[in-house]
Amino acid sequence: MMAALSHPSALVTSTWLAEHLSDPQIKILDASWHMPATGRSGRDEWQQLRIPGAQFFDFDQEIADQNTHLPHMLPSPEQFSQQVAALGISNHHKVIIYDSLGIFAAPRAWWMFKAMGHEDVAVLDGGLPSWQALDLPTDTAPPSKAHAGQFMARPQPQWQVNASEVQNALAQDDYQVLDARSLERFSGQAPDPRAGVRSGHMPGATCLPFNQLLEQGHFLPKAQLAKKLAPVLKPEQRLICSCGSGVTAAIIALAAYITGHKAIAVYDGSWTEWGSRTELPIVTDAPASP
Repeated sequence: MMAALSHPSALVTSTWLAEHLSDPQIKILDASWHMPATGRSGRDEWQQLRIPGAQFFDFDQEIADQNTHLPHMLPSPEQFSQQVAALGISNHHKVIIYDSLGIFAAPRAWWMFKAMGHEDVAVLDGGLPSWQALDLPTDTAPPSKAHAGQFMARPQPQWQVNASEVQNALAQDDYQVLDARSLERFSGQAPDPRAGVRSGHMPGATCLPFNQLLEQGHFLPKAQLAKKLAPVLKPEQRLICSCGSGVTAAIIALAAYITGHKAIAVYDGSWTEWGSRTELPIVTDAPASP
């Protein structure tokens, strides 16, 4: 029944999900998140309207490391297990994740499940907008609390790297660091939106803005994704994905996974950590001040 989730595919369509909506093995999560400057709240939106049965996966405030100043860092396996179980998910469930922007935050949640050893996880391509465009059912009643599941994380450390590992990888030809931020932020021509974070990029990193992998809230077809990745990533290279705070980096990670790339990691601290640690090197392509 779940052939659409077989490796290396990690996307399902709204039509597919609608056909399997009543399957008790499927659990749906809304992982919507918005940049703080937008003033939007993913949780508030979920409370007002959701795909039927969806629980809210709050990777920003709740399912995150509470002992760091860095935003929405991956929590411990114990914390992740407890909070995911509270959403009604057990290890045998098939998890489908969406967000309210099409493709934006859902890949971050997908990556978190992969890093915690849950293989049966996929992203809804096009997200909630795609679902609504097909006039599929939505739930506007107050959300109900899920019956607790039984979930035990099985951490897969190869899915994440820290700053030291990134620094070592930057000097090695068998690694490629792709930065999902805009070219303006990558080059240092635009200031970082977070106070105290320097502008620029890691020496040796390559800019691949995440929106180049998307079209109208959907991932590009597999062949087009491969064409986008080919100039910046060799099949034998180990991929490290970075961005501003570890969210859109997961869009690159998922795109690489869809195209069959094998060695993929996300730098969880991303530029928020790198740019704020003055001992770490940066490069800027911005013109010098007169």
